[in-house]
Amino acid sequence: MSLPDWARAYGAPLFAARIRTSPEDFEVIEELGFEFTGDGEHDYLWIEKTGTNTEWLARQLARFADVPARDIGYAGLKDRHAVTRQWFSVPRWNSPDWAALDTDGVELLDVRRHSKKLRRGAHKSNAFRIVLRGSDVANYTEKLEERVRVIRDKGVPNYFGEQRFGRDGANLGLADAWAQGKRLPRHKRSIAISTIRSFVFNESLDSRVLDGTWNTLVPGHKANLDGTASVFDVDEVDEELLQRCAAMDIHPAGELVGDGSETGPEEWLSALGRARVDRGTRSLRLRVDGLSVQASGDAAVLSFTLGRGAFATSVLREIAQATTA
Repeated sequence: MSLPDWARAYGAPLFAARIRTSPEDFEVIEELGFEFTGDGEHDYLWIEKTGTNTEWLARQLARFADVPARDIGYAGLKDRHAVTRQWFSVPRWNSPDWAALDTDGVELLDVRRHSKKLRRGAHKSNAFRIVLRGSDVANYTEKLEERVRVIRDKGVPNYFGEQRFGRDGANLGLADAWAQGKRLPRHKRSIAISTIRSFVFNESLDSRVLDGTWNTLVPGHKANLDGTASVFDVDEVDEELLQRCAAMDIHPAGELVGDGSETGPEEWLSALGRARVDRGTRSLRLRVDGLSVQASGDAAVLSFTLGRGAFATSVLREIAQATTA
């Protein structure tokens, strides 16, 4: 099932490009944003992995430390076809000798101690270095630099990335099956709910991009404080709010559908209601920190940092028609 080609804020992609021609062309570095206690029952492992799935590695760490896989903590799933650095927490119950860890594609860079398990979404941000390769890159150097300046200053629509919907949008079928009453294992049920909420959000954001309001505050809607979960109602848009929005201190927010929502396919909304899924919010605009580009020959290297829950593909799609090599 193919996904819609949701609207872009800055026009058509400048050129076609390949990404992930090698793991080294897609690098991700996790930034936790908190200090370690230096003691406690959890080892925090700073790991560089290449071509390795996060969940698979978590199971290997559990086996090595002889603890249940459910007790391994990590802040988020990182791309498999990439070089990524991220933290894992492992209980110290059996005093594992981490110097003896030997797993293909995995390098242990550091070990720290902390009092709490690492929870999903506990990180602050991810730093990306992504190489775009294409024969037309050299012909678009000036336009590429201008597009990067605009994105750095104004952000991009905060779409959920295509990976949220599975290969070729397969998770949409799973969402339909769950909404029609099919019983699913807990993890697949979670995927179905996430797919529904993400797809409806993207559809709503697409409408806001088309009417030019994805980056503006609208009376009667909501706004959220940049980099936080703080959300407030926008009763009226005064000069102060306009200035804060222009400075990307606050962003317009859209709904993540749940029980009581009225926008979206009726069958999906009814299923969310039966499951008592709470409604939520998500920023319509994504701030892209530290965005820079270096172009040479047929390659352009993008570097930038995004807050948790954001997708690098939301940035890439505003620059190039990127396909995986």
